[in-house]
Amino acid sequence: MYNSTAKTISKAKTITWFEGILDLDSIDNVLVALRRVIRATDLHSKHLAKTTGLTAPQILLLQTVRDKGQVTIGELASEMSLSQATVTTILDRLEKRNFVFRERSKEDKRKVHAFLTDEGQEMLVKAPIPLQDQFARQFADLQDWEKTMIIASLQRVAHMMDAQHIDASPVLDVGLLDRQDTALDANDAYQGKA
Repeated sequence: MYNSTAKTISKAKTITWFEGILDLDSIDNVLVALRRVIRATDLHSKHLAKTTGLTAPQILLLQTVRDKGQVTIGELASEMSLSQATVTTILDRLEKRNFVFRERSKEDKRKVHAFLTDEGQEMLVKAPIPLQDQFARQFADLQDWEKTMIIASLQRVAHMMDAQHIDASPVLDVGLLDRQDTALDANDAYQGKA
């Protein structure tokens, strides 16, 4: 009797130990996947900054202005899921670089519209495809059940990391969206142009 109880306890400990290893492997796999996503986002942001001197949010704002044509700051903010203050800050930086200009509406003086300049158009032609555009294309090819599973899993991960309360927009970028940290912006600030 004692022998069979000891074997059962030993087997239970082995199973618990084995499940613990599997659980640690699962945690490691999740953390590695999260790290890869963060790293890919960071590397892409650095690539954008190096090749264009712009951040991902700045490129996306230029694309949105191009796609919408005549667009107000409020419409841009809504389209990009950003605050009007963030959009205004990004527009300020793009306007200093002569990629956009703003003009008051002739019909409604309360409204200000943003437009692309020729330089802004040229920048978009040269700019690499934003990471979220690549992601969106591949995500669109998934089955509906796969999309739902990914969304639910990522929402759960955000909750587990106590990140569900963090304000975020659908922009794959690291750091503040209205930051000024590209090489060209830093150079402008150094030379007193900012």
